[in-house]
Amino acid sequence: MAELTRRTVATTGAAGLGLLLCTPTANALDRALRLTSTRSVTTTGTTLEQVATGGSTSTYSRLSAGPGWPLVVRSELATPKSGRDDRRRALSAFVQFTDLHITDAESPARFEYLHPFIGSAHRPQEALGTVATSALVERVNSVRQGPFTGRPFDLMVTTGDNTDNHELIELDWFLKVLNGGTVTPNSGDANAYEGVQSSGNDEYWNPSIPGVGGKYSAKGFPQVPGLLEAAMKTFTAPGLDVPWFCTFGNHDDSIVGSLPAQIPGIDAWYTGKYKVIGKDETTAKKLADAISKPGAGVPVAELFGGSGTIREITPDARRRPFSTGEFVRAHLDTANTGPGPAGHGFTSANADGQNVYYTFRIAPGITGISLDTTTDAGFADGSIGLAQYSWVESTLKRNSSAYYDFFGRKVTHAVTDELFVLFSHHTSGSMGNLLPDSRHLLDPRLDGNAFVALLKRFPNVLAWVNGHTHLNKITPHAGNTPQQGFWEINTASHVDFPQHARIVEVADNADGTLSLFTTLIEAEAPYAVDYGDRTPQALASLYRELSYNDIHVDLGRVGAAEDHNTELLLVNPLS
Repeated sequence: MAELTRRTVATTGAAGLGLLLCTPTANALDRALRLTSTRSVTTTGTTLEQVATGGSTSTYSRLSAGPGWPLVVRSELATPKSGRDDRRRALSAFVQFTDLHITDAESPARFEYLHPFIGSAHRPQEALGTVATSALVERVNSVRQGPFTGRPFDLMVTTGDNTDNHELIELDWFLKVLNGGTVTPNSGDANAYEGVQSSGNDEYWNPSIPGVGGKYSAKGFPQVPGLLEAAMKTFTAPGLDVPWFCTFGNHDDSIVGSLPAQIPGIDAWYTGKYKVIGKDETTAKKLADAISKPGAGVPVAELFGGSGTIREITPDARRRPFSTGEFVRAHLDTANTGPGPAGHGFTSANADGQNVYYTFRIAPGITGISLDTTTDAGFADGSIGLAQYSWVESTLKRNSSAYYDFFGRKVTHAVTDELFVLFSHHTSGSMGNLLPDSRHLLDPRLDGNAFVALLKRFPNVLAWVNGHTHLNKITPHAGNTPQQGFWEINTASHVDFPQHARIVEVADNADGTLSLFTTLIEAEAPYAVDYGDRTPQALASLYRELSYNDIHVDLGRVGAAEDHNTELLLVNPLS
């Protein structure tokens, strides 16, 4: 059951647009926000304070600051007890980034022409991704602490799809944005943008070419001359002030996150000079089906070439796709340590790219487990290999004095207890892709239901934090006993609207319960700017605005009130 703070205020229907409410009226929201304020240390810089709000998505809309989202108390797994705010002791506070999709928008190894059938194939804002992600970093640096416990952030964790098309240049930009440094978000010709948005093709919004844009123009997308040139300019990223850890995603693993990784000759397409920018509708639909539907053969030659409109661009060796081992070794490179830790969770044991999962210290008494739920055999969804599943089981046993075996029998032994938070790219509901992974060809794959069943056996598991769906969604997983439940916390991407990151705070209520506070944050950028402004903050603002107005936008990704700013109650397994 969910309640807004300690009262029931029905605002679930407000998920799509910050200013729109179901019953009761905005007066009830005001009361809920005031109550939230009394329970928090600060709301500044979070969606507790204000939220990006737009108008109808049928026509182009500017954004403005709407009222914040109040705290929702969720008691499906434990009953909240009065007075807990006065007893609360902070155990940890960390931030989750997910699905950043740092994109080389000029790459020939992309299939933007499929966007009428696969909306994520092209986004009108994607050339602005690096500067917008840097603005998200700036938000974390300015907020600094958990809004309900006041605990300074221990760290940040990314939950995959750090890059969009696993290119070396995207990886370089990703590492520099998080660690700090000089970023030049341009590939190919150093002096010209060569992506689809300067092609004159009517399938795309061309911000500098009047009268070109088809459905984008019909929706009212503005003309913004010089925007793409500004998107290419060098800027200085401040980098995070806190240590950060990395989790691997399917877009870090394979071509556009969907095609098998080992396609012969693929490097030549990435680094070559021909970019397909258009196909006839029948061919495009056939190719979109081949990419998105398991069992369909993917006609690679037609996907990258064949018939259609082809633009000659400047080749760039930096676009070469990285291997999983190269991804890990880039994190281990001392030049990329930034605020730390060295390797950002990865160690020399992961450097060959075979096993890219690990444990790390979140805070005293709390262990993080970063998983690899990808398979390089193709398609976007994931699963977990049996060897990794067994490793997770052993890790949980090692620091759980009480747990349940496969048959439901309670087991106790003398070990030091830890609380656990798990991180992965895929959600429990998107772990149905059981295709073998070439890194572990003989390793059977297990789905999300099997993994949930494993976690329910260990009361010390508090939460599973993930991404992939580009959706805000928080799900309770109740176990056979009250102690065996945990929360699955899924957060929307930073490439599609609503472009959120999430703060998670762990608190001991000193009454036999724990509270997990989750608070969404937006990038540190104005909600609207003058279209002539070319500062990094203005470009980050336009990134958000354009994502809201994308012709493929899905406001359902914002989630419901109970998926936003929450207090998630749990039985304390150690009390």
